[in-house]
Amino acid sequence: MVIIEVTENKKQYIDLLLLADEQEDMIDRYLDKGRMYILNDNGIKCECVVTDEGNGVLEIKNIATVPEYQGNGYAKALIAFLVKEYGNEYSILQVGTGDSPLTVPFYEKCDFVRSHSIKNFFVDNYDHPIYECGVQLVDMVYLRRKI
Repeated sequence: MVIIEVTENKKQYIDLLLLADEQEDMIDRYLDKGRMYILNDNGIKCECVVTDEGNGVLEIKNIATVPEYQGNGYAKALIAFLVKEYGNEYSILQVGTGDSPLTVPFYEKCDFVRSHSIKNFFVDNYDHPIYECGVQLVDMVYLRRKI
Protein backbone atom coordinates (compact mmCIF):
# COMPACT_ATOMS: atom_id res chain seq x y z
CA MET A 1 0.00 0.00 0.00
CA VAL A 2 1.37 3.39 -1.01
CA ILE A 3 -0.04 6.92 -0.69
CA ILE A 4 0.87 9.33 -3.46
CA GLU A 5 0.24 13.06 -3.79
CA VAL A 6 -1.48 14.03 -7.04
CA THR A 7 -0.27 17.43 -8.24
CA GLU A 8 -1.52 17.44 -11.84
CA ASN A 9 -4.60 16.22 -13.71
CA LYS A 10 -6.62 15.78 -10.52
CA LYS A 11 -9.81 15.55 -12.59
CA GLN A 12 -8.69 12.14 -13.89
CA TYR A 13 -10.09 10.87 -10.58
CA ILE A 14 -13.46 12.62 -11.00
CA ASP A 15 -15.46 9.38 -10.77
CA LEU A 16 -13.95 8.66 -7.36
CA LEU A 17 -14.32 12.30 -6.23
CA LEU A 18 -18.00 12.23 -7.19
CA LEU A 19 -18.62 9.34 -4.79
CA ALA A 20 -18.02 11.71 -1.87
CA ASP A 21 -19.33 14.93 -3.43
CA GLU A 22 -21.84 14.25 -6.15
CA GLN A 23 -21.90 17.69 -7.80
CA GLU A 24 -18.86 18.51 -9.93
CA ASP A 25 -19.07 22.30 -9.59
CA MET A 26 -18.84 21.87 -5.80
CA ILE A 27 -15.66 19.80 -6.27
CA ASP A 28 -14.29 22.53 -8.53
CA ARG A 29 -14.49 24.96 -5.59
CA TYR A 30 -11.70 23.19 -3.70
CA LEU A 31 -9.90 20.81 -6.05
CA ASP A 32 -7.29 23.24 -7.39
CA LYS A 33 -6.47 24.78 -4.02
CA GLY A 34 -6.43 21.45 -2.22
CA ARG A 35 -3.76 18.80 -1.88
CA MET A 36 -4.90 15.48 -3.26
CA TYR A 37 -3.71 12.03 -2.24
CA ILE A 38 -4.49 8.62 -3.66
CA LEU A 39 -4.02 5.30 -1.94
CA ASN A 40 -2.73 2.60 -4.26
CA ASP A 41 -2.93 -1.02 -3.15
CA ASN A 42 -2.65 -3.01 -6.38
CA GLY A 43 -4.76 -0.26 -7.97
CA ILE A 44 -6.33 2.97 -6.74
CA LYS A 45 -8.57 2.19 -3.79
CA CYS A 46 -9.15 5.56 -2.09
CA GLU A 47 -8.54 9.30 -2.48
CA CYS A 48 -8.74 12.44 -0.39
CA VAL A 49 -8.42 16.18 -0.84
CA VAL A 50 -7.40 18.48 2.02
CA THR A 51 -7.24 22.26 2.30
CA ASP A 52 -5.59 24.71 4.67
CA GLU A 53 -8.41 26.58 6.42
CA GLY A 54 -6.10 28.83 8.46
CA ASN A 55 -5.59 29.01 12.22
CA GLY A 56 -4.00 25.55 12.32
CA VAL A 57 -6.98 23.79 10.72
CA LEU A 58 -6.58 21.24 7.93
CA GLU A 59 -9.90 20.22 6.36
CA ILE A 60 -10.78 17.03 4.54
CA LYS A 61 -12.90 18.27 1.64
CA ASN A 62 -13.31 14.92 -0.07
CA ILE A 63 -12.50 11.35 0.88
CA ALA A 64 -13.82 8.34 -0.99
CA THR A 65 -13.12 4.66 -1.38
CA VAL A 66 -13.94 2.59 -4.46
CA PRO A 67 -17.26 0.93 -3.47
CA GLU A 68 -16.11 -2.69 -3.67
CA TYR A 69 -13.21 -1.89 -1.31
CA GLN A 70 -15.18 0.05 1.31
CA GLY A 71 -14.87 -1.37 4.81
CA ASN A 72 -11.28 -2.51 4.28
CA GLY A 73 -9.64 0.34 6.20
CA TYR A 74 -8.44 2.41 3.25
CA ALA A 75 -10.09 5.68 4.32
CA LYS A 76 -8.84 5.13 7.89
CA ALA A 77 -5.34 4.61 6.48
CA LEU A 78 -5.58 7.91 4.59
CA ILE A 79 -6.72 9.71 7.74
CA ALA A 80 -3.83 8.18 9.71
CA PHE A 81 -1.48 9.36 6.94
CA LEU A 82 -2.87 12.92 7.19
CA VAL A 83 -2.43 12.95 10.97
CA LYS A 84 1.19 11.81 10.64
CA GLU A 85 2.00 13.98 7.60
CA TYR A 86 0.49 17.21 8.95
CA GLY A 87 0.70 16.78 12.74
CA ASN A 88 3.60 19.21 13.08
CA GLU A 89 2.01 21.84 10.85
CA TYR A 90 -1.64 21.78 11.98
CA SER A 91 -3.37 21.27 15.31
CA ILE A 92 -6.86 20.34 14.06
CA LEU A 93 -8.10 18.01 11.32
CA GLN A 94 -11.72 18.69 10.45
CA VAL A 95 -14.28 17.39 8.02
CA GLY A 96 -17.69 18.65 6.94
CA THR A 97 -20.26 16.03 6.00
CA GLY A 98 -23.94 15.33 5.91
CA ASP A 99 -25.64 14.20 9.09
CA SER A 100 -25.77 10.62 7.88
CA PRO A 101 -25.93 7.33 9.79
CA LEU A 102 -23.13 6.07 7.53
CA THR A 103 -20.52 8.84 7.57
CA VAL A 104 -20.78 10.40 11.03
CA PRO A 105 -20.13 7.10 12.88
CA PHE A 106 -17.14 6.42 10.60
CA TYR A 107 -15.53 9.72 11.56
CA GLU A 108 -16.35 9.21 15.23
CA LYS A 109 -14.52 5.84 15.05
CA CYS A 110 -11.56 7.82 13.69
CA ASP A 111 -11.55 10.01 16.85
CA PHE A 112 -13.47 12.97 15.39
CA VAL A 113 -16.06 14.75 17.55
CA ARG A 114 -18.90 17.00 16.47
CA SER A 115 -17.91 20.64 16.38
CA HIS A 116 -20.59 22.75 14.68
CA SER A 117 -22.97 22.72 11.73
CA ILE A 118 -24.13 24.90 8.87
CA LYS A 119 -27.91 24.87 8.56
CA ASN A 120 -29.38 23.99 5.15
CA PHE A 121 -25.95 23.68 3.49
CA PHE A 122 -26.95 20.86 1.16
CA VAL A 123 -30.33 22.38 0.34
CA ASP A 124 -28.81 25.80 -0.41
CA ASN A 125 -25.70 24.69 -2.34
CA TYR A 126 -26.72 21.66 -4.41
CA ASP A 127 -29.00 21.66 -7.41
CA HIS A 128 -30.78 18.47 -6.31
CA PRO A 129 -31.60 16.71 -3.03
CA ILE A 130 -28.75 14.58 -1.68
CA TYR A 131 -29.61 11.28 0.03
CA GLU A 132 -27.40 8.90 1.96
CA CYS A 133 -28.77 5.71 3.53
CA GLY A 134 -32.26 6.93 2.69
CA VAL A 135 -31.79 10.16 4.67
CA GLN A 136 -31.90 13.53 2.92
CA LEU A 137 -28.83 15.57 3.81
CA VAL A 138 -29.79 19.08 4.88
CA ASP A 139 -27.23 20.49 7.32
CA MET A 140 -23.44 20.26 7.02
CA VAL A 141 -22.03 18.74 10.22
CA TYR A 142 -18.41 19.53 11.08
CA LEU A 143 -16.34 17.08 13.06
CA ARG A 144 -12.85 17.74 14.41
CA ARG A 145 -9.95 15.90 15.94
CA LYS A 146 -6.67 17.09 17.36
CA ILE A 147 -3.55 16.10 15.48
